[in-house]
Amino acid sequence: MVARVLLVTTVCWPSGARIAAAFAKSGAAVAAVFPRTHVLADSRYPGAKFEYKPLAALTSLRASIVAAKPDLLVPLDDRAVRLLVDLARHERASSIAQVIERSLGDITRYPGLISRKGFIEAARNAGVRAPETLALVSEHDLEEAIAELGLPLVIKSDGSWGGDGVAVAHTREEARAAWRKMSAPASRLRNLARAGLRKDAHFARDAFFRTKAHVSAQAYVAGTPATTAFAAWNGELVAAIHMDVVSPDSGTGPACILSRAACGEMDEAARKLARKFGLSGLHGLDFMRDGAGQAHLIEINPRATQTSHLAFGEGADLPAALLAAHDGSPAFTRRAIENASVALFPQAWLADPASPHLQSAHHDVPWDDLGVLRRCIAMGAIPAAKGEKTAITPRSSEARSQLLTIP
Repeated sequence: MVARVLLVTTVCWPSGARIAAAFAKSGAAVAAVFPRTHVLADSRYPGAKFEYKPLAALTSLRASIVAAKPDLLVPLDDRAVRLLVDLARHERASSIAQVIERSLGDITRYPGLISRKGFIEAARNAGVRAPETLALVSEHDLEEAIAELGLPLVIKSDGSWGGDGVAVAHTREEARAAWRKMSAPASRLRNLARAGLRKDAHFARDAFFRTKAHVSAQAYVAGTPATTAFAAWNGELVAAIHMDVVSPDSGTGPACILSRAACGEMDEAARKLARKFGLSGLHGLDFMRDGAGQAHLIEINPRATQTSHLAFGEGADLPAALLAAHDGSPAFTRRAIENASVALFPQAWLADPASPHLQSAHHDVPWDDLGVLRRCIAMGAIPAAKGEKTAITPRSSEARSQLLTIP
């Protein structure tokens, strides 16, 4: 029996189209619910497409689940996770709640998963190496955190992703500025302005339903970023991909060029956390690797991440492993990427053209999904780290030559 998978996203990250392709090539019937402007609208892989409506979020998600009748739901961003958990609580014991719980795992443990402080505390208790993280309720708490953890200090707010809501403070003044910015909800006027400038109705909703973020301080770990994408089923790890970040988009943002790593420590962390939180589905972990090569866990992404679609063979093909765990059949493993280094599309096309890593890496471009590729190129520019716009141009000679052959 073909498994029906519904991808759920509330943001317009292009990686969603790559995850759709990965599930389709692994034998699933794929559907997706997404904002109107998402590149998934032009992808050939979802057989059914539904519109996500920010001002009627739960209603539009419920309608898409009823229409798609999925066996599995795969959230692609943090907001989607929170909305699905809320929907399960509203629906209680219904078929909708059942498919959400089957897809995500034990949703009663998600509050601790979503809390940055709560998650790190649980990870440390499970024996995972992670920097101490303290809650900041007041500026007095910040002063105590500086005294205990020292500087630099990482200030984080819950409910943020993609590097937003994270600041590395090197001085007391920077720490205070970050705390004040993150702890105070944006004004109604600022949210309305954001809604217009970014064309994102979520900000319009936030203008009328302002909430104060939970802020924490995390001890700074000097080193290089690393990341794990893993699939779990009923609290057991079924597949994992571990990668070192060669080139990040920004100091705290997502990666664009990565190199596959064999790391028992990262594998064990994923195994322990899948069991600790009773997880199912696709998830990601972020680490900092110190000078001695030790991996320090700094946070979790409780949803599919931008490397979740990559195929590196048995035990490292997440969509295939998840589908196999769901129905008990042998995994249909896709053709494996042979190159250990991967340049992610489209962000890697903005990287330094002289980078040897970019020249030698496998370019993960959707050549098999030309609607998505054309849409990304037609956009002409994508938002950069601080709202700037940078033209999308293929930086490697291989990418340029392939681009010229698109019909």
